[in-house]
Amino acid sequence: MKTNRKTKVSLKRVCEAPGPKAKMWVKRDNAVLSPYNRPYYYPMVVEKGHGCIVEDVDGNEYIDFNSGLGAMNVGHCHPEVVKAIADQSKRLLHYSYTDFYYRYAVELAEKLNKITPGSFAKKVFLSGSGAESIEAFAKVARWHSKRPQFLAFTGAFHGRSMGALSFTASSIVQKARYFPTMPGVEHVPYAYCYRCPFKMEFPDCDYYCVDFIDDWVLKKFLPPQEVAASLIEPIQGEGGYIVPPKDYHRRLKKLMDKYGILYAVDEVQSGMGRTGKWCAIEHFGVTPDIVCMSKALGGGISLGATIGRAEIYDWDAGSHCTTLGGTPVACEAALATMRVIEKEKLKENATKQGAYVMKRLEEWKRQYEIVGDVRGKGLMIGVEIIKDKKSKMKDGEAAHDIIHHAWKKGVVAIGAGENCFRIAPPLVITRDLLDAGLDALEESIKEVENQK
Repeated sequence: MKTNRKTKVSLKRVCEAPGPKAKMWVKRDNAVLSPYNRPYYYPMVVEKGHGCIVEDVDGNEYIDFNSGLGAMNVGHCHPEVVKAIADQSKRLLHYSYTDFYYRYAVELAEKLNKITPGSFAKKVFLSGSGAESIEAFAKVARWHSKRPQFLAFTGAFHGRSMGALSFTASSIVQKARYFPTMPGVEHVPYAYCYRCPFKMEFPDCDYYCVDFIDDWVLKKFLPPQEVAASLIEPIQGEGGYIVPPKDYHRRLKKLMDKYGILYAVDEVQSGMGRTGKWCAIEHFGVTPDIVCMSKALGGGISLGATIGRAEIYDWDAGSHCTTLGGTPVACEAALATMRVIEKEKLKENATKQGAYVMKRLEEWKRQYEIVGDVRGKGLMIGVEIIKDKKSKMKDGEAAHDIIHHAWKKGVVAIGAGENCFRIAPPLVITRDLLDAGLDALEESIKEVENQK
């Protein structure tokens, strides 16, 4: 693959995708597995991966621009993470830390307490996934506060288990036929300035979306003394990679503190260095009471964590437990992942490469009529596709086509929201690979725009 920026990246192309082996495995998959989200974007059957490159069953190589849905921040099969998993697998696979003790969980909790915002004493609940980390948050917040209700945000994605789903509000397909979910969650608009729900303009709005919560929600129908916590993504993920304005979280936190409401942040997708910080909330100068983490935390092994002020964890022993959360293998994988992020300065690389990407995307925004908003922090970047700049009408079909075209050119990208695609490669990505991937996406934008 040749690029416009005097770099060359060679990707192995064995056949037109999907190849014969991929077609065979898709057919067998359809016969025995749930449809999940597939094959919404393209029928890709992944066989192996290394660093920022994945290979399908037919031998075709691709640049990974989604990091295995945000889980592979240190790249695929990083040698240090693989070694940690292999070494621990020889010692102990499992012996439930919820009923017994082992050092692996202690060491991980100590590290998580150190890297998350706040110098106060913290405690950690280890689980098996992002949705489980949200379930733990909801239960401990209710227990500690003795309050039954919650505040969440439109566009949010927090998981698909019945408790986590009650906080999710990014697509109706996720909730259809599942009513009733957990009661007691009220949703309010997120600060989506490109498409303000109040039809206002920033900064003239003076953060009306925050004032609305106080003036209309907490004073009209949601008694603040009954609200245990608010749950928010510092940067919305599945909602469209939406970055709120600088003072948004600060004002929200002040409002929550006014009523004694816990401030919880979902860092499942935005954490572990993705935005150039351990936690995305650090960009906004706010210290949350509870942090939920998963995805990249385990370096490819399933793991979730709910980190909160120590005093919040005052529930009785047995109030919430897990059998397979925080296994020795998962803990060692997480510790190795964090060592790699620190040793290889991946947060710094995310900041550096992310700034470069945003510079290129601003060019796209000026050059292409169908490129609307571009936004992001570090390597958590979204591109919103529209019909035209005057109407700003969402064009989900065009966004889908761009993603499909890019796959044919050797880039694995996925969507976010109704009409966005995300640029979220592993944090180990190099400039050459970035340019190759961005060039393929730009060519795809040109092709789709010219077809309109």
